[in-house]
Formats: sequence, structure tokens, C-alpha cells
Amino acid sequence: MEHEKLQGELRKKILSLHKMANSGHIGCSLSCIDIMISILKYKEPDDSFILSKGHAATALYTILNEIGEIPDEAMDTFYKNATTLPAHPAALKYPAIPFATGSLGHGLPLASGIAKAKKLKGAAGTSYVLMSDGETNEGTTWEGAHFAVANKLDNLLVFIDKNRLQGFGNTADILGDTAAAKVWDAIGFEVMEVDGHNINAMLDARQIMTGNKNGKPKLIIANTIKGKGIDYMENKMEWHYLPMSEAQYNDALNRIKIDYNV
Repeated sequence: MEHEKLQGELRKKILSLHKMANSGHIGCSLSCIDIMISILKYKEPDDSFILSKGHAATALYTILNEIGEIPDEAMDTFYKNATTLPAHPAALKYPAIPFATGSLGHGLPLASGIAKAKKLKGAAGTSYVLMSDGETNEGTTWEGAHFAVANKLDNLLVFIDKNRLQGFGNTADILGDTAAAKVWDAIGFEVMEVDGHNINAMLDARQIMTGNKNGKPKLIIANTIKGKGIDYMENKMEWHYLPMSEAQYNDALNRIKIDYNV
């Protein structure tokens, strides 16, 4: 596969950061790293990006390191005292991280504001935001969504990482499937669904969406697997929280070597 090596290498970097810090939030980073590759590896100079699901910070840091936005020496400071790379993104130093995120429900309002500012200034570029499906339970998400529809922000492109798990169970069992295509279509978004681990499919969807200037904000629902690439983590809620033992870390690296040829 065209992107298989990169997908595997960035998964190894994510695991390395978590093992070094003995930290959790591994599964959510593995579910969305392919989405971030499709956005940030191929972004245009005038595009902006906000990771609203800030608990997946290691995925953000690894792709920004890959494209040269974060230096190698900074990666070694992850989760340590005085770091610029804390457990959730902080707007401390890097232009590619314009806002602190992690308190869920804030990313879409921020990205909608950026898209509105671009419209007012006649500026080019797309305002991208990556949300979790659990985050669509948040009231601020819907305020941001209705603002985007009312202001015809067709330069806003929302990705939802739909891995169907949130902090306390299956997303559908908490408040229902608020990340369903019919919900977003009903309030006025243009919606597509794709495989969130197929980068070519996401690039094709991006091209269609960003080229369609019809006054509708855009939403791509990326169907994913929490913990993707590590069999013992896949679709397991506990890997939202747990750190890895040495044996689990080595097992994960071996699994990536087999499945991604890296």
C-alpha cells in the first residue's frame, strides 16, 4: 500500500512516546493518526488545523514532527516538566498548534471562527478540525455547527474520528449516535463517510469536499478502530486509559512490524 510504511512508522513513534512517559490515551491516538496524515501531510499553505480531541496529542505531535513542524529534540521532552508537548496540546510554541485543546467541544467552535474570519477577509484555505464521535455529545459542538450552517462556511471541513467508544462505554449507549450522517445532514452539513484508515479514500473525499463551494459546511465521518494496528488494544475501552508494560510494548512493536512492514 502507498501509505503503509508511514502509517506504521508513526504508530511506532506514538507507542514510543507513551512508553517513555508511561502514559495512557494510546488507543485514541492510534484510531486517528491516519486521519491526521490525510490532513496534515497534504495540507495547503493557507489551511489551518485544530485537533479538538486533544487527548490524542501524541498522534498530533508525531505527524507534526514528520512534516517538520516540531523538531526531534522536542519529542524527547514529551510529558516532562517544562515541556512544550504536554499530554494535551497547549498553545505554547508551535504555529501548527494555535489553541490548547482537550476540554472537549471547543474545537469546532474555534474552527468555525477561523473559517468565518477567512470569509470576512477573503482569504484562501480550508479550516480543518478533527473531533471524536463522543465529542458530538457536547452542547458547544452543536452551537458551533449551527453557526457554521448559518454563516455558510463551506471553507470548514470537519472530520469525526468515529471509533464508537468514549471514556465510559460505547458511544451509542451513552447519548446515542450523535455522529450519524443523518443528524449532520439534517442541520445543513454536506456529509460523506469513509474508511478512516484508508488515506487515499480520505484524500479523495477531501478533494470533493473542498472543491464544492455550495454554501454548506463539510463533514467527513471517518469510520475507525480504537487502538488500530495493535490487536490487543483494538476496540477495547480500557486502552483509552492504560499505559503499556514492557512486554505489551514489545508485542505492539512486533505487531506493527508484521502488519505494516516497518
